[in-house]
Amino acid sequence: MADSAPPPSADAQLTFLAKLQRLFAEGDFTATYKHALLIALADLAVEVGTDDGQELVFTTRQIAERFIQLYWHQSVPYGTGRLGSVAGVLIQNNGSQAAVVSAITEFRARFSVSSPQQALAIPEFKKLVSVVAQTVSAQPLTYLQNFGGGTDEFIFERAGPGKVRLKLGVTYCLRRFQPLVQQLARSHWISHLKSNRRNHVILGDADDLETFLFSTSRQSLSLLGEGLRRIDGANCFYCGRGMSTFDVDHFVPFSQYPRDLAHNFVLAHPGCNRSKSDMLAGRPHLERWLERLIRRADALAEVGLDSGMVVEANVSRRVATWGYTNAAASGSQAWLEPSKFEVVDGSYLRCFADVP
Repeated sequence: MADSAPPPSADAQLTFLAKLQRLFAEGDFTATYKHALLIALADLAVEVGTDDGQELVFTTRQIAERFIQLYWHQSVPYGTGRLGSVAGVLIQNNGSQAAVVSAITEFRARFSVSSPQQALAIPEFKKLVSVVAQTVSAQPLTYLQNFGGGTDEFIFERAGPGKVRLKLGVTYCLRRFQPLVQQLARSHWISHLKSNRRNHVILGDADDLETFLFSTSRQSLSLLGEGLRRIDGANCFYCGRGMSTFDVDHFVPFSQYPRDLAHNFVLAHPGCNRSKSDMLAGRPHLERWLERLIRRADALAEVGLDSGMVVEANVSRRVATWGYTNAAASGSQAWLEPSKFEVVDGSYLRCFADVP
């Protein structure tokens, strides 16, 4: 494989998006595995890949670990206390319950751990990853790129036993269009669950399915918030003023990268949080956040582990680098304080180079 490759052309990017749209429209989605696979590949492209046209190789175990994170919360009953519903684990397959969900349910029952991050400390977790990796290899990796009556390997190809290679230009496209891929995969995932008649009695009249499937629980956020308060004190990360009440804010907005990473959270005044909304934070905030990643990495990891979050500081930094690089390329604005913004430029990217 070549050391580098140019980014795909604009036409190649449009072709990728057109094929992705066809995959959703013409593919055979008998389970939610294909949606999970697309989310996992897009996340890994951001967290491991680079902004050129290179191919990128993953192991099926890396993908399996992402599957476990995605399906972990979905292996507990949905419906308790919801109007017109009966508690039950949502059915992820048109046939019997999805094997990944069953394997996670059995693992949780045996070891009584509340998060995949905590499960990493259990030796048998490696066996769970192996089981899920076998399912991923046999099913979504085999069938994802079947649509329109044929097979078009436009995303990935097998790269030997237990390995998958994203094709030339695909990593770039997944990084550039990651929010779109996430949105498409999640919305089709939700539609699949709602269309399964066996889920109707579980869902009832509830309207919080997306939150249940993909968002951190309020209990976990509460634990995280209290932990961050012990680490960072009772002042807003952005304005520095003391807080009697606070919000737990995604520094890189959840709308831009919808994955909960412990090191990406800060405490903010509700007013600052609402004002910042879905924008990236301005350079003074970025500089302090990067410095905080180094100075308080271990403490943040401990708090994240206690609340069940992913605790990889380097992943949070790579996600932030990706987000600000995209913003600089598109001339986006960053939030400094209420009603005050500035354009994201090259000085933002130098922040990442200046911090070891």
